Amino acid sequence: MVISSETSNHSQFFFINCNGKLIDLSTPKLMGILNLTPDSFSDGGKFNTEKNALLQAENLLKNGATFIDIGAQSTRPNAEFLKAEEEIRRIGNVISSIKKEFPESLISLDTFYSDVAKFGYDEGIDLVNDISAGQFDSELLDTVAKTGLPYILMHVNPTYESMHEKIQFDDIILSINRFFSEKILELNQKGIKDIILDPGFGFGKTVEHQYKMIDEFEYIGYGKHPILAGISKKSFIYKPLGKKPNEVEKETLDLHHQLLQRGAKIIRLHNPDTLKI
Repeated sequence: MVISSETSNHSQFFFINCNGKLIDLSTPKLMGILNLTPDSFSDGGKFNTEKNALLQAENLLKNGATFIDIGAQSTRPNAEFLKAEEEIRRIGNVISSIKKEFPESLISLDTFYSDVAKFGYDEGIDLVNDISAGQFDSELLDTVAKTGLPYILMHVNPTYESMHEKIQFDDIILSINRFFSEKILELNQKGIKDIILDPGFGFGKTVEHQYKMIDEFEYIGYGKHPILAGISKKSFIYKPLGKKPNEVEKETLDLHHQLLQRGAKIIRLHNPDTLKI
């Protein structure tokens, strides 16, 4: 389970157990994104062969990533909806090949399907990264509990169809914390103890919401669990500036530094070489 100190969120240390490896998050870690999709908004189609996926995994690890987050389904607005079988087909041997080639690597699987999580566990994953908070597949949380793997819990709207709908929040931070409190209780009741929180940048929030989330990041989660921040190439950064996803590296770097200063323990990003910790 997550072991933490009782100090402030900035200096707090956490440990998560990834398949018997105790990972110390007192020093923040980078999570490199490996999309096995043809339609992701930033790098769709670049890494959806086993050879290219292995080359990108090597690149991510060499450039400072502790975790590799593998996803077979794009969750950008208007993306193609895939069934579990297609996610598994796209993943193929990528997980086991990375584990064979880079045995010390830690692999996070980005899925909201129970069957895909089971497949990933058999292939050797170390974390489950679920954008749905267990809301899109009623069997997922029980599956995660059986694996004993750490679980990334993201704040999101309750259905796949509504996950990008902008909702009016009286206070976005209070709403996120209320959501997390309810979900953490559910996870603990199922036996899931290693929990990483993700406030869900880019999912159903306005630009104003997301900058408030950054400004008040230290108040998310009350310091009881490590927090992951995923803002890399998100539209709330580049669209207001009239730029493209690959044209906001400086702006994103500045925001990453703000998030780290306010207690982020994992930064999920496409290019780990752009951020030194």
